[in-house]
Amino acid sequence: MLVTEQEISEIKNFVSNLNSMKQSVVIVEGKRDVAALRKIGFSGKVLEFHKFGGMINFADSVAGYENIIMLFDGDRKGKHLTGKTIQLLQRRTNVDLTFKRKLTSITKGKIRFIEQLVCYESYFI
Repeated sequence: MLVTEQEISEIKNFVSNLNSMKQSVVIVEGKRDVAALRKIGFSGKVLEFHKFGGMINFADSVAGYENIIMLFDGDRKGKHLTGKTIQLLQRRTNVDLTFKRKLTSITKGKIRFIEQLVCYESYFI
């Protein structure tokens, strides 16, 4: 995959901004997504959706967080989970999709799955 200097710079800025969100929790779909975020330098709290055993358990468990940053994948399943999660949590907590949109903008849609962020790992050493 062709990666520009500007893209690398913007990804580094993205991770820095994500790390600065101290009162927030990042939600991803699975363990490969967590691993990819860690490899590019994310050090904050991450929860895996699939560890909660269903949408209702998930919503009840994360409703106590002040701000939830959703980074579900851009495929049909990820979009469905995003919509359902917003529906269940919109009156209980703040659901932030700006980071997901920013990532799509930075990569111009190349990164549809969070686990694909590992392709930037070599630029963060």
